[in-house]
Amino acid sequence: MNAVAGPQFTETRLRRMRMHEPLRHLLRETRLAASDFIYPMFVRHGNGVKQAIPSMPGIHQWSVDRLAEEIDEIVALDIPGVILFGIPEEKDPVGKENWDPAGIVQQAIRSINESTPDLVVITDVCLCEYTDHGHCGLLNQGEHPNLPEGYVLNDESLEVISKVAISHAEAGADIVAPSGMLDGMVGAIRTGLDEAEFEHIAILSYAVKYASSFYGPFRDAAESPPMFGDRKSHQMDPANSREALREVELDIREGADILMVKPALPYLDIIHTIRKRHPEMPLAAYNVSGEYAMLKAAAANGWVDERGVVLETLTAIKRAGADLILTYHAKDASNWLKSG
Repeated sequence: MNAVAGPQFTETRLRRMRMHEPLRHLLRETRLAASDFIYPMFVRHGNGVKQAIPSMPGIHQWSVDRLAEEIDEIVALDIPGVILFGIPEEKDPVGKENWDPAGIVQQAIRSINESTPDLVVITDVCLCEYTDHGHCGLLNQGEHPNLPEGYVLNDESLEVISKVAISHAEAGADIVAPSGMLDGMVGAIRTGLDEAEFEHIAILSYAVKYASSFYGPFRDAAESPPMFGDRKSHQMDPANSREALREVELDIREGADILMVKPALPYLDIIHTIRKRHPEMPLAAYNVSGEYAMLKAAAANGWVDERGVVLETLTAIKRAGADLILTYHAKDASNWLKSG
């Protein structure tokens, strides 16, 4: 009688390494930590303001006098930095409050530095939140007859965003983050900062920012929807990947210290490609408002396990190659990671 032979394997049985959680943890290739996160915050004028953003559950607009409540929680969770977005008191065609020493972001920077000097403060540098038209630069109003009316003027806008970056540096920002996707924005800001003796201030460039449909809730939060048209004349076409590498190369040459891809989840391939092409550069990814809102809505309806899908999502962004993740999930994720 012939014995019945069991399955014969010469290769390793990979399931041996998945038997229980301590073993899986020991062999985990990608490790997520609170130190990976940057938390976006929205600041506005007023007193005693903590205003909920309906499309982004758990996220608020804050007045400066109440910032400490949120900042204390961020610090307690070991989140190393924040990025600030301001809602001005008044808007105008050029966004004058954007570079005003008494502007809302400048006030917030000083407040955070006074109370929590070890927290890294990053500031968004763009015009869309401050202009009455909601676009990312100055608009053609007939002075350039060969350009369409309402076209975002590139070089004239660079002069303004350089002033904004210098103003943020003067207020005490650690890093400025130009987000307008204007040609030459990194070079203009680097030149402006250096000439103003802020050569120590770093630039986190929104090097690859797509004209995405995932930004809707942010425009509610920052009160910055365009009053007409869209931003496709300067943000990238979602269909393009080779163009992203050209944007990155230009920003590196102009002096970017950190690169960023926005949004994150639909562009994990772009994050991975940039990481492979430029292993020497710090790389961030912005897990944007629409990505956040979708998971929050699905969890609120009981369709997904919020903790599980959020941590899986953030791990995927890091696994793709991001060193830093700007995410509205930062507080929740840090709490979950602390609890094990």
